[in-house]
Amino acid sequence: MPEFETHVKQIIQRTYNVKSFRFNVPDNFSYKAGQYFYVTIRADGKQLQKHFSFSSSPTEKGYVELTKKLTGHEFSNALDTLRVDDWVRLKGPFGEFIYNGDCEKIAMLTGGIGITPIRSICKFCTDNCDETDIILLFGNRTEEDIAFRDDLEQMRRQNRNLKVIHTLSAPAGDWRGRVGRIDRQMVEQDIGDYLERRFYICGPPAMVESMENMLKELKVPREHMIIENFPGY
Repeated sequence: MPEFETHVKQIIQRTYNVKSFRFNVPDNFSYKAGQYFYVTIRADGKQLQKHFSFSSSPTEKGYVELTKKLTGHEFSNALDTLRVDDWVRLKGPFGEFIYNGDCEKIAMLTGGIGITPIRSICKFCTDNCDETDIILLFGNRTEEDIAFRDDLEQMRRQNRNLKVIHTLSAPAGDWRGRVGRIDRQMVEQDIGDYLERRFYICGPPAMVESMENMLKELKVPREHMIIENFPGY
């Protein structure tokens, strides 16, 4: 598996507590949308390592990107101190949470920072003018918590086959979108043809388990679900 040293190329503030970090990669580095990689950084005289999904798409050349909610834990704090040109080591890619263009219809269920590999897949399909019909249900607590909101809206305008639906569990009074956590009623209402779709589910373990059980109740076969857990969410 490729492993190499590189440097921080760019840092982007996505929300008040979410940042994206872009790293330079060799021209021949390749990965599939939805996969993950290991990142090693230096902090307080030691090296820290953690794995992250690519939030970038293989169509975005010259860098790879991770996006992290800054939780105040050791790795988060060390990551937050990174500056452009700082040293990092990358290893990967890994993982089977990928889309190979082999399905006419897919649905994506995610919450919070679980959006990262899903953003990668949506961007890949959009840039490649893929004809795959995609419905994304994206749950967050408030509007301020929605990472990649503008990015997803731009993709939606570019890609007539992409539908993005936001739902908030603690919305402000002027919110006009969906309210509540993703549930059976929401899936039945927004993804009426759910039995014809492959589902991609990504988020913290409790959410993933809830989504899997809900889809089982709807008689969606387990083999039609591709799942990625985000431990230490």
